[in-house]
Amino acid sequence: MTDKTVNRDDAAANEAQIAVLWQEESYFKPSQSFIDQANMKDPDIRKRFGEENFPECYREYADMLTWFKPYDQVLDTSNPPFWKWFTGGKINACYNCVDRHLDKYRNKAAFIFVSEVEDEPPVAMTYQELYVRVNEMAALLRDYCGLKAGDRVTLHLPMTLDLPITMLACARLGIIHSQVFGGFSGKSAGQRIQDSGSRYLITCDAYWRSGHLIDHKEKADVAVQEAHDLGQEVDKVLVWQRYPGKYSAATPMVEGRDVFVNDLLKQYRGQRVAPEQMDAEAPLFLMYSSGTTGKPKGCQHRTGGYLAYVTGTSKWVQDIHPEDTYWCMADIGWITGHSYIVYGPLALAATSVVYEGVPTYPDMNRPWRIADQLGVNIFHTSPTAVRALRRVGPEEPIKGPQHFKHMTTVGEPIEPSAWRWYYEQIGKGQAVICDTWWQTENGGFLCSTLPALDKMKPGSAGPALPGVYPVIYDEDGNELPAGSNKAGNMCIRNPWPGIIQTIWGDDKRFVKTYFERYCKNPDSKDWRDWPYMSGDGAMEAKDGYFRILGRIDDVINVSGHRLGTKEIESACLTVPDVAEAAVVAVNDEIKGKVPEVYVSLAAGSKASSDAIVKAVNQACEDMIGKIAKPSRVHVVPDMPKTRSGKIMRRVLAAISNGRDVGDVTTLANASVVEDIRKQVQG
Repeated sequence: MTDKTVNRDDAAANEAQIAVLWQEESYFKPSQSFIDQANMKDPDIRKRFGEENFPECYREYADMLTWFKPYDQVLDTSNPPFWKWFTGGKINACYNCVDRHLDKYRNKAAFIFVSEVEDEPPVAMTYQELYVRVNEMAALLRDYCGLKAGDRVTLHLPMTLDLPITMLACARLGIIHSQVFGGFSGKSAGQRIQDSGSRYLITCDAYWRSGHLIDHKEKADVAVQEAHDLGQEVDKVLVWQRYPGKYSAATPMVEGRDVFVNDLLKQYRGQRVAPEQMDAEAPLFLMYSSGTTGKPKGCQHRTGGYLAYVTGTSKWVQDIHPEDTYWCMADIGWITGHSYIVYGPLALAATSVVYEGVPTYPDMNRPWRIADQLGVNIFHTSPTAVRALRRVGPEEPIKGPQHFKHMTTVGEPIEPSAWRWYYEQIGKGQAVICDTWWQTENGGFLCSTLPALDKMKPGSAGPALPGVYPVIYDEDGNELPAGSNKAGNMCIRNPWPGIIQTIWGDDKRFVKTYFERYCKNPDSKDWRDWPYMSGDGAMEAKDGYFRILGRIDDVINVSGHRLGTKEIESACLTVPDVAEAAVVAVNDEIKGKVPEVYVSLAAGSKASSDAIVKAVNQACEDMIGKIAKPSRVHVVPDMPKTRSGKIMRRVLAAISNGRDVGDVTTLANASVVEDIRKQVQG
């Protein structure tokens, strides 16, 4: 079905038409068997969380937790936009994720660790074992490091169980943890150490990635030096060993500064540390944005509101039960991993899988073997990973034995073609899909279908979650109604418990970045005057489902017409041989900007480059209009990607515009950058 018929041949189509690429799709209904077992199947839930019941409705989320002292007030709006949630309450995140489950789930697996080395068997850690390990680590942090509530600690750890153990130990003491994604450089870690004022860096010697045991310790030396150059001294570097009792890095330990965590822990064996009773507003962690330019933003998340929000959304959107084995294929170094590998699932006593390596090693079917071996029934990944897995061949995964009841996508919009492949091949037409939209600053999901209540629609994130009231504004602050077929800036009219408190050490930047643009009255204490600006473009269909079009920054203005890069990429991906597409803006003297396209092909494709270029151009014309025809199409062997699988479009944009590509050493496949540069520039 479609909301509107667009004249595909009209090169002068207006902006509203250009904003619409993904035509409205048919609906997919959840199965009755899923509905019968779902956590949330009350059709009145959105009414209960309606604006007339805000903010009291969020008691339902807070009451999923255990409080040492009950909260007095759900929401304090006295100092907008610095909202305070569940004020007066005392709580501990570690206690809620570990201790309170011991009576009933002591011998149930909290985590299952899967090494990238397939010959190494999975390791299950029960809630009792996790409790012991976290307490011992907390004792080390308190007694050896002298750390206390409110101190900051920077973690630079890969995907092993050492990471959640360390995070939970910090949370137990009220120490603010700042985990830097393991794939980031030592320099990036050093910048974050300086900004947070950390005196301790917790890292590891090595980890497996794409079949290689990577020397991770070498980054610690760079990080400490970078922090020093910026004015922050690091007292100690605590090093976890990938294989306890064995040092697996070539980089030597620095005498007097570096110590092995595994050795130190022997001094604290059997120790127990009472969880600190933290104020609900006490910061739990910092999560730094991964922007390629400018100073990183330290998103500061509170304890009570954040934990309540990720617990509620894990239960209602991801449908996590204690009996489930749940695998989020993200990295804990990102907000998705914090919220939906560690804190949300553990608060619900789930079993959460932690996988060390890349999903495509040693082959594309590794995820399905893991899922079958562990009995995973909830699977959570990104559209980037879906497209990468699809490259092996369109029918391959259906041969696998995996059986999921629920699958989630996160991180970016997913094209209808990729959605259907995910649904039909990975989920075998049985699993529900939640295409979620949210951001680092949001703590948890903001838009998604509730899987037992809402029908699924490819290409649409779905309606807002209960208690979230979005609005789409145009450039002049006018509200764009549902079904208008116009795209604008996606905003949220109200606070919610998962929203960040501020940007660490920079309240002014917090206000300017997220609230200044559409604030109706800077002197008002009414939350209705302080809509949150997400920075994403979106449009709302007649049915109230939101279609996210990507970052506002990713809009290319061609001769006065705004083209979303995600829209053009989606058109490219309708070409059967195209597995991945990336669109960048290139300067043009006449049109201002023009789109340039990079595509990589599916495994086994025998199509010629000329045929692909012709097909991609035709798809863009057919699905959007001649105005969207790329200036050039490059068929490349692979895309430059981060180690988490994200395509680095800034590198491609630099190549297309003849600029320096910058530091690409942290990419998973840095060598491909020079190959692409030669192909494009000659």
